[in-house]
This record gives sequence, structure tokens and C-alpha cells, in this order.
Amino acid sequence: MGEETAIPHGPNRSDARKSVIKGAAWAALSSLLISLMHVLVRDVAQEVHPIEVVFFRNVIGFVLLLPFLLRQDRTHWRSKQPKLQLIRSVFGVCALTSFFMSLSMVPVADVTAIGFVTVLFITIGASILLGEKVGIRRWTAIAVGFVGTLIIVRPGSGIFGPGAFIALASTVFWAASMLCVKVLSRTDSSVTMVFYANFYFTVFSLIPAIIFWSWPTWEQFGLMVAIGVLAALGHLCLATALRTTDATVVAPLDYTRLLWAAGVGYLMFGEFPDIWTWVGGTVIFLSTVYITYRESRRKAETPVTEPTR
Repeated sequence: MGEETAIPHGPNRSDARKSVIKGAAWAALSSLLISLMHVLVRDVAQEVHPIEVVFFRNVIGFVLLLPFLLRQDRTHWRSKQPKLQLIRSVFGVCALTSFFMSLSMVPVADVTAIGFVTVLFITIGASILLGEKVGIRRWTAIAVGFVGTLIIVRPGSGIFGPGAFIALASTVFWAASMLCVKVLSRTDSSVTMVFYANFYFTVFSLIPAIIFWSWPTWEQFGLMVAIGVLAALGHLCLATALRTTDATVVAPLDYTRLLWAAGVGYLMFGEFPDIWTWVGGTVIFLSTVYITYRESRRKAETPVTEPTR
């Protein structure tokens, strides 16, 4: 995983270049699909409670994944850390719910820009809770990233308010969920984590959805099905991108979500982020790309101690 990082010469170098191009294309497609999904969430959440939208997003995704999961060995359905799978899923549902709630309150592009800080919280949590070494350069990048957040969520700005802070809370929940994934990956396969996440996400989102339930119209139901399909396809494209090329190639293309969100959000709602959202989003983006780069360097320099999954 870490010992073959050099780009080879000759035909192999051409293959490596093609892998980078393919990975970049998959990452860009993922950003487009996820952005479209977020725009649909903002649209339908004006009439259907965001918590109900979360449930439909989860149940549609679970239904789409069921054929894949049923083809897998049943041993993948048993986790070696079931309690941590449960905790991870609670964090994940809280993250998804708060994110969808923020989309119903704040323009899509602004929520997207705020969401970039998740990587910063993951790095902080990995240092404090998992004991991972974080050097001065990455701590500096984290500080710069939070300055970018303050540029976006600033007193007196149009997005300063509950919606922006709910979006920030979502990034903390997502970071907590991803830290659990870091630990779970030591003992559980990716199939195991997909199974538990989708099962628990669906069950946990059903309970609050019942409280806020209102029967959707056929149009609203169709939009929520589209949300689930786009979410599943978007994450499938991202997984394909990460299998095809390095994370340092994929990370910069994640920034295109802000471009897609701004463009589609403007066409559908007439919402276009102000200059400070672009400035703050760019600052956060540059800091997270640097952190991703340093993380990949650290892994490349660390001997592999377990099988590549």
C-alpha cells in the first residue's frame, strides 16, 4: 500500500497516468452527483421535514445495496466490535440529520463550504483520541482552515445564525463517525462496515422520522427516491476514485462540489454565495488538501504492518 508510490517508467508510467485521469474523472462525477443530491434535499426539505428526508435517503440506499450485501459471505455480517459499530452509526445519523437540517436553512454552497472543515476535526480527533502524530505544519494548516471557517460564518453575514452552526455541528459528528471507522478498519472489513452503517442508519432514522412524519406527495416521494439514488451513486463513484488513484488526487476535486453547488443552487433558487464564502471556502480547501498530502506522505513513509484492505 505504501511501498509502491513511485511512478514507473515506460508503459507502466502510461498506465499510472491513465489511473490518475480515471480516478480524477470518478471523483469529479462524485462531486457532481453529491451536489445535485444536496440541492434536491434543500428543495424537498422546504415542504417535508428534513428528518423524514434523511430516512428516505437511508432506506433507498439500503435497498440499493441489499443485492450486493446478500451476495457476500455471511461472516461479513458479524463485527468484531459491534458496540463501536453502534456508536459509529449514532454519530453518522446525527451528522446526516444535522446536515440535512442545515440545508433546509442555509444556501447549498454555504453549507458545502462549511462542510470542508470535517477533515480538520478528523485530524484533531486522531491526534487527541487515537494518538496519531500531527506535526507543526499540519497544526498550522488546521488553524488556517478554521480561519477560513470564521471568514464564512462571521457575525453580521447573511448565513450567521442557527443554520450555519447546525452545519458546523454536522462536521463534528461526521469527524467522530470517521474516527470510529479508523478504529473499526483494524478488525472489520469494508463490507462489514457498509452493512452495519446502512442497517443502523435506516433503523435509527426511522424512529425520529415517525415523530415528524407526513405523507409525501408522489412528486415529493420521487424527489426523495432520487436523493437516495444520487447519494448511493455519488459514494460509489468516490469509492471507485479512491481505489483507482491516490487520495491526494481525489481531495482537490472535492472542491468542485462548491462550484456545482453554487451553479445549480443559483439556477434552482437564485442563491449565489458572496465573495467571502468563496474566500473562506478556498482557505479551508487549501488547508484540507495540505493535510491530505501530509497524511499520504506519512503513510508512504510508514512500513505496512497489516494486509491492504
